[in-house]
Amino acid sequence: MTASRVTTIVVMGVAGCGKSTVAALLAERLGWELLEGDSLHPARNVERMSAGVPLDDADRAPWLAAIADRMRERRAAGRPVVVACSALARRYRDVLRGEGVVFAHLSGSRDLLERRIAERSGHFMKAGMLDSQLRTLEPLGADEAGVTADIDAEPDVLAARILGGLGLPEALAA
Repeated sequence: MTASRVTTIVVMGVAGCGKSTVAALLAERLGWELLEGDSLHPARNVERMSAGVPLDDADRAPWLAAIADRMRERRAAGRPVVVACSALARRYRDVLRGEGVVFAHLSGSRDLLERRIAERSGHFMKAGMLDSQLRTLEPLGADEAGVTADIDAEPDVLAARILGGLGLPEALAA
């Protein structure tokens, strides 16, 4: 996919990888809209995760459908968007996949992820659920449009790596 055809970047990965931070930086640099996937979780999902109960596919289905709907609406309106969404498994990414959609997988060591989760406050995702997410995680396949970036760098460096990997210049006018 050429950079000129990219209309949606889904920043994906497990809890603590920096999806929200990096997605916000990408949206700012590109001048695109930001869609925070966590804001679309049904209340039941938030309650389950807050209680330390991992989500299953039935829990994720309406959430992924809501994100996909928002992505399609923006695409149809000619409004590019950066989405922060775990999109852990290929079958979840298949729900989100569409014309102009690419994925940016933020990947890191378990130790770093655990430390980041423990340090953040006010988020419903609990550190004990990382194991479940790591078991569910399927890295991007060679046939999936996107890039993988190691979270060993500062968020602004990660954003630059992602833009470079996707062939997108910063401050791309939409």
